[in-house]
Amino acid sequence: MKLTRQQFLKALPASAFLLAGCAAKQTAPANTEALVFDHAYPLDYARQFTADCYEGGYTLLTLTGSGEQFLVLPEDAAEVDGLPAGVTALRQPVENIYLVSTSVMDLFLHLDALDCITLSGTQAAGWHLDEARAAMEAGRIAYAGKYSAPDYEQILAAGCRLAIENTMILHTPEVKEQLEHFGIPVLVERSSYESDPLARMEWIKFWGILLGRETLAEQVFQKQVERIQPLLEQAPTGKTCAFFSITANNLANVRKGGDYVAQMIGMAGADYVFSDLTDSGNNLSTTNLPLEDFYAGAKDADVLIYNSTIEGMVATIDELVAKCALLADFRAVQNGNVWCTTQSLFQQSMELADFVIDLHRVLTEDAPDGLQFLTPVT
Repeated sequence: MKLTRQQFLKALPASAFLLAGCAAKQTAPANTEALVFDHAYPLDYARQFTADCYEGGYTLLTLTGSGEQFLVLPEDAAEVDGLPAGVTALRQPVENIYLVSTSVMDLFLHLDALDCITLSGTQAAGWHLDEARAAMEAGRIAYAGKYSAPDYEQILAAGCRLAIENTMILHTPEVKEQLEHFGIPVLVERSSYESDPLARMEWIKFWGILLGRETLAEQVFQKQVERIQPLLEQAPTGKTCAFFSITANNLANVRKGGDYVAQMIGMAGADYVFSDLTDSGNNLSTTNLPLEDFYAGAKDADVLIYNSTIEGMVATIDELVAKCALLADFRAVQNGNVWCTTQSLFQQSMELADFVIDLHRVLTEDAPDGLQFLTPVT
């Protein structure tokens, strides 16, 4: 049985009609051959996607920021002819994926779905996830070029069925267009636009739906919520914290107040010293401050967290002060309360609860050891 375009349009919920440019007041017909809307998939935190579930196992995934939609079809389900513009059909099993968005890999690992990925936009040395790096070194995943310069010939030869990009691809729209020209669907995931760390982790449900592993996704996510919930019920520590790095051109790179890292600092029980920095309209989660402004805002912070992702890790106070002499006057430096993130932090997307727990221990314990994401700068 094939569903016609008209049958599909009549079965879509109102939100989908608006996104597809169709009349929102249409109602589902009595025709039993049409897709029948069943329910909206429940989400507790995520705001950058929705999922509408239909009888027969069909699910319509909508990226709320871009309006792009993907209809996930079960392996043996009927085809849907003449989908509305902007709706891409993805039939399960979704395999031979070209994965460019590094933050997605950890979610696939938690879904035991590494074998769905055939191609990577990151070379083996760039992965801080052991399983991903090992898969590339063993040849199970091949490097197919970075987001702006993919190896189209290799991607086509591998039978790629989906390219998963982050929003960096929007800087090179011609690449997205070329992939789609070759018949490869491109999904630009938007988890980076979630300001709540729990919302970011809830994106595992998006991939669970896509891969047909919804139950596992829900179980993994619930475990993370349960781990972080006790901290949310505790009183604030009264301490302040700065999260930063020093750039090569002598600026301090800090997170904006609405960023998810700032939210994690709050969850851990601290006040983020740059919470008043707001989005200036460029949708970037970070901003660069002159060192004088950074000094004024962070000099008296109780805890300093150095972000190793951009400029590399620092192990000693001497290394840190060499990057910025002003840091020698900071309270946290003088009190020996400076920490550096591991470089795996931003790739381990499903372990954000561990970072919050690590930071809470830093705030409440003397010389905590065995931390997963924070190492002392001594």
